[in-house]
Amino acid sequence: MSPGALVGDIVKDLNMEPKRLLEGKARIFAASGRDYVQLDREKGHITVKERMDRESLCSSSTSTCSISFEIIVENPIELYRVTVEILDVNDNSPAFPRGEIKLEISESASVGARFAVDRALDADVGINSIQSYSIDPTEHFTLKTQSRAGSGKNVELVLQTPLDREKEEHLYLTVTAIDGGSPKRSGTVKIHVVVLDNNDNAPIFKTSSYRVSVPENTAKGALLITVNATDADTASNGQIGFYFEHTTPKIRELFTINESTGEIRLSGELDFEDTTVHEFKIQAKDQGGLADSCEVVIEVTDVNDNAPKMTLMSFSNTLPENSPPGTVVAMINVQDSDSEENGKITCWIDGNLPFRTESSLSNYYSIVTASSLDREQTAEYNITITAKDGGLPSLSSKKTLLVKISDINDHSPRFERETYDAHIPENNSPSLIVLTVKANDEDLGANARVSYLIVDKDTSGEQEL
Repeated sequence: MSPGALVGDIVKDLNMEPKRLLEGKARIFAASGRDYVQLDREKGHITVKERMDRESLCSSSTSTCSISFEIIVENPIELYRVTVEILDVNDNSPAFPRGEIKLEISESASVGARFAVDRALDADVGINSIQSYSIDPTEHFTLKTQSRAGSGKNVELVLQTPLDREKEEHLYLTVTAIDGGSPKRSGTVKIHVVVLDNNDNAPIFKTSSYRVSVPENTAKGALLITVNATDADTASNGQIGFYFEHTTPKIRELFTINESTGEIRLSGELDFEDTTVHEFKIQAKDQGGLADSCEVVIEVTDVNDNAPKMTLMSFSNTLPENSPPGTVVAMINVQDSDSEENGKITCWIDGNLPFRTESSLSNYYSIVTASSLDREQTAEYNITITAKDGGLPSLSSKKTLLVKISDINDHSPRFERETYDAHIPENNSPSLIVLTVKANDEDLGANARVSYLIVDKDTSGEQEL
């Protein structure tokens, strides 16, 4: 959808008065920090602000893809959570990691022998992803595909007729990957088969799959796992080398393999929040060109390496001193990129202050008054909020809010003395100062300005001083 396209009508969907959006300063908050949509307060429409690419937003293995955000309305504070599902369109063609694959196959390879080749990748999902493969020509080989763990298919060449190096030393094939979109998209890879002299036995891995769990803070150079294969042949035909089998550049950046020993070590930095599982294939190949493959699965386990992050959603920095307990001062959103206990957050207010935290929706806390306020005792508060996760050791972050208490007229003026006595001689001239009285008021500003009146007890009259 292009920018400006209508996503939804919140006035209609939430049964809300249109003027509420304007008066409440309605706005959108996205925890991800990316504003893919925008809110038209006057119409109540949510529209596209930035083009959304499903393949960038979500993993290709995810069947559903969505973005979530909150709509915040103030006076009073209300929060609505909105989820928008992103539907896939067939905008990506299947693509092989390389344009050409070179395979070395012994002329003694038996009919039915299988040889793994690169599988194509398609960022689209569902019917728009890869549905089939074809090969041309089909004189010597056919294709066999097999669903793999997670997503996609493993692709193998199956030998149909015996090879003869003396007749044909080089074979050239084209493999095509086809998706199920409408119209269909496809991608091709050229395969160059080099026919080698006789080699009777191919290497054999001790197991077809290796799996290991690794903490995300594992140091570079650490040994993760060792793959093992044997070959019954002797001399050069029995010497095995270990190699990545048509894997992605990212895997080659993260991992290295010792071609002689099969040791797989970490060469990059793992990040559980980015990718939880890395899957790739290792090929064991002898000097005669025969090979076997195994699958390696590296599971990345979470380490508490992200402190909670607090975002101030709404804040009233001035409160009347007669605000009742439970008055909302601020709303805070807390996020932690870690998982499970490492991502569970608790919030509290430091010190003995007349405020407390209340959990509202998931990842949201309200800061509210916990007891009565008195400006004459405390005119302002520095409220320090701590967010702490459940990791071992735990990580935390703090945010401080300055709240000022505004005055209300809750104190009467008080004279410095209860009784004033004065003695004056008779026959005084007018305007003679008899005595000075003084009263104080603990309130502030206009509430503390004092005026004086004389009350005549004999006539019940009043005279302003």
